Amino acid sequence: MSQPFELPDFYVPYPARLNPHVDQARAHSREWAGKMGMLEGSGIWETADLDAHDYALLCAYTHPDASAEDLALVTDWYVWVFFFDDHFLEEFKRTQDRAGGKAYLDRLPLFMPLEDDPAAPVPEPVNPVEAGLADLWARTVPAMSADWRARFAVSTENLLNESLWELSNINIGRVPNPVEYIEMRRKVGGAPWSAGLVEFAAHAEVPAAVAGSRPLCVLRDTFSDAVHLRNDLFSYERETRDEGELSNGVLVLETFLGCSTQEAADAVNDLLTSRLQQFEHTALGEVPALCAEKGLDPAQCADIAAYTKGLQDWQSGGHEWHMRSSRYMNGGGAGGSGPARLPFVPAGLGTSAADVLRPHSRAQARRVRSFSHVPHERTGPSVLPDFEMPFEHRLSPHLDGARERVIAWAHAMGLLEPQPDVPGGRVWDEELMRDHDLPLCAAGIHPDATADELDLASAWLAWGTWGDDYYPVRFGRTRDLAGAKVCTDRLSLFMPVDEVPGAGAPGAAAPEAGATGGTPPESPFERSLADLWMRTAGPMSPAKRRRFRAAIEIMAASWLWELDNQTQNRIPDPVDYVEMRRRTFGSDLTMSLCRLTQPDTIPEEIYRSGPMKSLENAAADYACLLNDVFSYQKEIEFEGELHNGLLVVRDFFDCDYPTALRIIDDLMKSRMRQFQHVAANEFPVLYDDFALGKAERAALDGYVRELENWMAGILAWHRGCRRYAETDLRRHFLPTWPFDGPAGLGTSAARLGRTAAGPVPR
Repeated sequence: MSQPFELPDFYVPYPARLNPHVDQARAHSREWAGKMGMLEGSGIWETADLDAHDYALLCAYTHPDASAEDLALVTDWYVWVFFFDDHFLEEFKRTQDRAGGKAYLDRLPLFMPLEDDPAAPVPEPVNPVEAGLADLWARTVPAMSADWRARFAVSTENLLNESLWELSNINIGRVPNPVEYIEMRRKVGGAPWSAGLVEFAAHAEVPAAVAGSRPLCVLRDTFSDAVHLRNDLFSYERETRDEGELSNGVLVLETFLGCSTQEAADAVNDLLTSRLQQFEHTALGEVPALCAEKGLDPAQCADIAAYTKGLQDWQSGGHEWHMRSSRYMNGGGAGGSGPARLPFVPAGLGTSAADVLRPHSRAQARRVRSFSHVPHERTGPSVLPDFEMPFEHRLSPHLDGARERVIAWAHAMGLLEPQPDVPGGRVWDEELMRDHDLPLCAAGIHPDATADELDLASAWLAWGTWGDDYYPVRFGRTRDLAGAKVCTDRLSLFMPVDEVPGAGAPGAAAPEAGATGGTPPESPFERSLADLWMRTAGPMSPAKRRRFRAAIEIMAASWLWELDNQTQNRIPDPVDYVEMRRRTFGSDLTMSLCRLTQPDTIPEEIYRSGPMKSLENAAADYACLLNDVFSYQKEIEFEGELHNGLLVVRDFFDCDYPTALRIIDDLMKSRMRQFQHVAANEFPVLYDDFALGKAERAALDGYVRELENWMAGILAWHRGCRRYAETDLRRHFLPTWPFDGPAGLGTSAARLGRTAAGPVPR
C-alpha cells in the first residue's frame, strides 16, 4: 500500500548531531528493559521490536552532548514512555476499557514521591510500567531540585492521564478540533515531559523564579507543538491505518478544513514551521529581556541558554530519528530519503546548498509576510455569519438603572475626564461610553444578578474595556513599552490579598492610601481599580482573591504582549494568538466574576482539571473569535490593529477575507460543539472521578449555565452596542480616521498628526 501523502519539506534550522555514547546506551537499555519485564513475555514487545525502534538512537540524536551515564538514564526514560504508550494501547485503547485504564493510571503517581528522601517507600509494582517508573524516579530525582521534581511529576501525570482523553474520543469516534487538539496533544504527546529531561541531561535547570513566566512557557509549548506536529506527519499512516487513532494533527486538519490528506499534511508542516519561528522569536527577544527584568545572575542565564540549546538539539535530533526509525512512515516524498527537485533548481555536483535552502526560503517567506502587513487596509463593513448560539439570552431587569449608575461611577473615578498623559487628552467621553453600553453585556452575562451585583459587573467591564483602550493610545503610539510595564506592575498594589477593607458605596470611598498598603492611586485607572477591588474582594476567601487578582494581572500583562507586537508590526503566530487572545479579551476576569457564587468547598483540583480548562477555553475562544468577526473593520481599517483572528488566518493561510471568515466561523462552531460535548460528557465523568457530592455537582452545573449566559450575553451585546457598525465607527473616528482628509504624495505627515490627536477606542 502506498503512502497516504508525500512528506513535505521540513524547516530544520539546526544540524542534527549524534552522541558518541549511542552504542553503550543501546546495550544498557536492552538490558534494562529486559530486567523491567518489558520484552519477551510482556505481550507487548520482543527484543527485536526494541532493537528496531532504536530509542537509544533517538536519545543520542536529541541529547548529543550528554554524558554516557546521563544518556543511558534518559534512554531508559524513553524506553519506558514508549512501552507505556504501547501497553496502554493494547490493554485499554483496543478494548476501550476506560474504567480499567483509569485505575491503572491512578496508581502511577504513587511511584513518583516528591519527598527529598530518594528511598521514600512506593507500592510494590504489579506491571512493567510501574516497575520501570519506580526505578527511573529513584535514579533521577537526587540530581534535581524539589521545584524540578514537582514540575516533572506534573508533566508525567499529564502525559499519562490524558491518555484517558484519547480513549474517550476513540470510544465515541470523535475527531478533535484544531485548538482542542493542540492543547491536549501537549499533555498526551509528552513533549513538555521531554523538555524536563532536557533540563536533566543538559544540567541546566530552569530557575524556579522564571519557570512559570510567559517566555519560558512559550519555549516549552512551541517546542512541544513542533515535536508533536512533526511526529503526526511521520506517524499518520501507522496511527490511522493500524491503531484507529483519531488524535493526529493531519487527520484533525483534514477533517476540519475538509481538504485532501496532502493539503492537510502541508498545512500541518506550515504550522510546525510557524511554531519553530515563534520559538526563535521568543528565545532571541523575550527571554533575554526576562533575564534582565528578573535580575538573574550569570549562572542562571547560562542555564536558560543551555536549556534553550537543548530544546533546539532535540528538534533536529528528533527529526533525524524519525527519518531513520522503522516505527514511522519516512520513505520518499519531499521529506524522504531523496529531496524532490523542481525543474528550475540547479542539480549536480556542488548544488547541495540549494536543497538545504529550499525549505528555509519558504519558511523565511512566511516569516517576512508576518512582519509586512500595511496598517489601515480598507476592508469595508465587517461581514457577520449566522452565529451558532444554542443558549437562551436573558436580560437582568436592573439594566436601565445600571446604565445610569455606571456612568456616574465612571465620572466619579475620572475615567471620562481629560487624561493629561494621553495624546489628544481623552480616552472616553460620556457619549462614547453610552455607545459602548457595557451594562447591556453585564445584564446578559448575569441575568439573575441583583442591582448591586449588576452595577459591580458593569463597572468591571467598563474598567477592563477602558484599560484596553488606554494602553494603545497612551503607550502604543509613543512606543513607551517601559512606561506600560511600570503601569502594569503598579496594578497589583491596589489588589491586596491578605486584608481587604469592607465594601462601601460605589465610588464613595475610593482609597487614596491605607487600603492599598499606603500607596495612593496616581490615575483614574488605578483609582477605579482600587474602588472595585474593595467592593469585590472583601467577601472573598484569600484563595478566591488570589485567583481573581491573577486573572486581572494576566489580562493587563497581555496588553504588553500586544504593544510589543504592534511595535514590531508583527502578526502573531496562530497558536500564540488564540492562547493570548483569551487573556487580552479578559476572559479570565469575566469568568472569575461568574465563579464568585461557587462554594469554597469545590476542590482546587477541579479548576485545574482538563475538562474544566477545556470547557472554559472553548467558551473563551467562541467569544474572542466572535469579537474578532464584529471588530474586523474597526481594528484593521480604522485602528491599524494586528491582533484579529481573521488577519491571523489570512496571514497564515495566505488567503483572502472571505476564506478567513469561513475558517473562523467553522472554528467558532467547533468550539461551541466542544463546549457542549465537555459539559454533557466529560463533566459527569469528572464529578465521578472526584467523588463530588450533590451540592458540589449542582454548583458546577450552575457554573456551566453561567458560561452559557456568558456566551449568549456577549453575542447579544455585540449586536446591540454602538461600537462596531460602520456608521458608528465613522462617528467615533471621524477626527482621526486616516482615510479622511488629504491623500496622495506628501500628505502622510498630515494623516499621522491627526491619528495621534484624538481618541481611538479599541
